[in-house]
Formats: sequence, C-alpha cells, structure tokens
Amino acid sequence: MSETQKGRDVGEVILDVKNISLRFGGVKALTDISFNVREHELRAIIGPNGAGKSSMLNCINGVYAPQEGSITFRGQTFGHMNSRQVAEMGVARTFQNLALFKGMSVLDNIMSGRNLRMKANIFQQAIRWGKAEREETEHRAFVEKIIDFLEIQAYRKTAVGRLPYGLQKRVDLGRALALEPQVLLLDEPMAGMNVEEKQDMCRFILDVNDEYGTTIVLIEHDMGVVMDISDRVVVLDYGKKIGDGTPAEVRANPDVISAYLGTSH
Repeated sequence: MSETQKGRDVGEVILDVKNISLRFGGVKALTDISFNVREHELRAIIGPNGAGKSSMLNCINGVYAPQEGSITFRGQTFGHMNSRQVAEMGVARTFQNLALFKGMSVLDNIMSGRNLRMKANIFQQAIRWGKAEREETEHRAFVEKIIDFLEIQAYRKTAVGRLPYGLQKRVDLGRALALEPQVLLLDEPMAGMNVEEKQDMCRFILDVNDEYGTTIVLIEHDMGVVMDISDRVVVLDYGKKIGDGTPAEVRANPDVISAYLGTSH
C-alpha cells in the first residue's frame, strides 16, 4: 500500500490499459492509449469535447471492441470482453445520458442493478417462491442500505421520471453500486448539475471510495472537481494521450494548458 496526496491508501494496479486504438471506419477515436488504475484510487480522465473520453470507458466496459491493444483486470488480460463479462468481473458503469427506467420506482431501479447477483431462475422469480423469495428479501435489504447511503429514503417509492435531475443521477449511481463493483466507471456524473448538486455528488463519490473501498475512474469536465478529488489524471486530446500524473503535474503540463486554451491545433 502507498498513500496518495489526498491521503488515500492505494494498492497495486487493478486495471491496466495498454496501447488501445479504436477506429470507426476512417475516423480514429483513440490512438495508442495506455494508462493504469491502482486499487482504491480515484482516477480521472479529462479532455476537451471529442477527445475520446467516453470511447475509452466504452472500451473498458465492453461496449466497444478496440482494434488494437489490451486491457488487464486483476491480472487477466483481454483483447475484448462483452459488457456482461465485464460486469460479472466487478466493473460497473454509469452513463453520461441517464438510462433509468423512468416509470419504475427508485427502489426498483436500484434493484435492477442486483440482477447479476440473483441465482434463482426466471420461473422462481416470477412466482416469488422458495429460494427466489428469500433471495429477493436479501437483495432488497442490500438495496435499502444503498438508498440510506445516498440519502434518498424519502423517494424510494417515487417513479424516477418524477425526480429532479440531480436525484436521478444519484439513483443511477445507486444502481451501479448495487452490482457491488470493484471498479466503478463514472461518465460525467455531475454534468448538468447546479453547484449544490455537484457538491452532494462529490461527497457521495468520495464516500463510495472511502466507505465501500471502490476504485473509481471518473470522466468530468469541471476542472475544480477533478483537481480537488482525483489522485491521478490522464488527459486525452483528439484521441491521443497528452498528459498523465497528479493533478499538480497535469495542471503544469504545457500540452494540457495549450489544449484547454485551444492553441494546440
């Protein structure tokens, strides 16, 4: 274990991304990207719009299959995994655009994140009998703890579509936590939020990292947030890596400065 500047104890490399390249026809989305993530770290990926940040997360969680490179998770190396395999291994993901079930309650939305943990077959689940009933009771108790943790007890039976945007983002985080991930990928969790909502989400992200011990990979445009909470930052621009290091190192990197000022191209 080693301690970061933020006071977190981080372990060995849990996720190692090597030489990832991704193309869509003749368009290069990512070119030869390499970086790693250490256990219990809060790792940020930043860059201007169109830099390839979401594409990078999509490669990690199996949505896209890169043409080159490999991803190693807990010592196992893959050229490509599908999304279900990634989830079963312990990697959860939130998306930039909310994909919640708007007509379902907060409780049921978060319960859907327990699906991979359920062992009963579909018939047993349908009639809620025997093993399925016991299993659902256990999963529901786990989900109630997440609801308490995220301070959304008052909305547990409310349809998600009726909630303010900031609370919907919190439900999205809760559904990802229901998977009990070792690594949590957050794609712009604070996009579209006001200052108060951002402060709340920052607190929950830090608490997830601290209390659950979850390793977090974060895409975020708010540089104040990134510099405040991240241990290390990787910077992409036009699908290429132009910086990687602590927030202080990245802040002082001339390539990063020029990219954000729009003078590098």
